Amino acid sequence: MSGKQKILIADDDTNIVELISLYLTKEGYETKKAYNGREALKHLQSFAPNLMILDIMMPEMDGYAVCREVRKMSSIPIIMLTAKGETFDKVLGLELGADDYMVKPFDTKELVARVKAVLRRTESKESNNKRLIFPGLTINLSNYSVTFQEKDIEMPPKELELLYFLASHPNQVFTREQLLNQIWGYEYYGDTRTVDVHIKRIREKLDQGEEESSWSIKTVWGVGYKFEVK
Repeated sequence: MSGKQKILIADDDTNIVELISLYLTKEGYETKKAYNGREALKHLQSFAPNLMILDIMMPEMDGYAVCREVRKMSSIPIIMLTAKGETFDKVLGLELGADDYMVKPFDTKELVARVKAVLRRTESKESNNKRLIFPGLTINLSNYSVTFQEKDIEMPPKELELLYFLASHPNQVFTREQLLNQIWGYEYYGDTRTVDVHIKRIREKLDQGEEESSWSIKTVWGVGYKFEVK
C-alpha cells in the first residue's frame, strides 16, 4: 500500500490523544486529532482515514452516536475506547459496528499492536477476490458486500468476516475462542460474548422466517457455532 496509512483519533482527553498520536507517528502512521464527536465526523470526510480510534464519552456527540453515523457512510475499522469497562458498554459498541474496544487505562503499545493487526487484516482482505454463493445468499469478501434474497444487506466488517469464515467451512463447528482468534487476528483479551453479539446481529439480518432453508447459522450448545448446509 503506497503512502502512509492514516489514523483518526477522537477523544476529549488531550493527553490521551497526544500520547496515542505520538506512538502511532513513531510507527510511521499519519494521524489526525479530534476532541469531540462532531469534529471526528468532519475529519472523516476530509481526512479519509484508514482506521478510527474512538472514545465513547465525548462532548457534543458521544462515541456511540459517532459510530452509528460512520457506519452509514464507511466500513473503516473502528477501535473504541471506554473508561467504564462494563460488558454492556462493550457489547453496545460492537453491536453498533465497532471492530474492537480497549478499556482505559490501557497499554499504548498494545493499542498500537491492535491497530497494526486490524490494518494488516483489512489490507489482506482487500487484496483477495473471494465470493461464496448459497441459495438466496451471496457473501463477497473482495468488496465487503452481502446480498440476501436479492437485497443488499449492510454489515460491518467484523460481521461480514465472521459470516464469511463460517460459510467457507460449512458444517464445521468452531468454538467462540477459535472464532475470536481467527476473525480478530491476534490474541484477544475480551470475553467470548463478542462472538455472540456478532452472531445475533448476523442472524437478525439474515432472518428467513419460518420457511425451510438449505443453510443456517446453528448454535452447537456447549461448543460454539457452525454454518449448517443441508
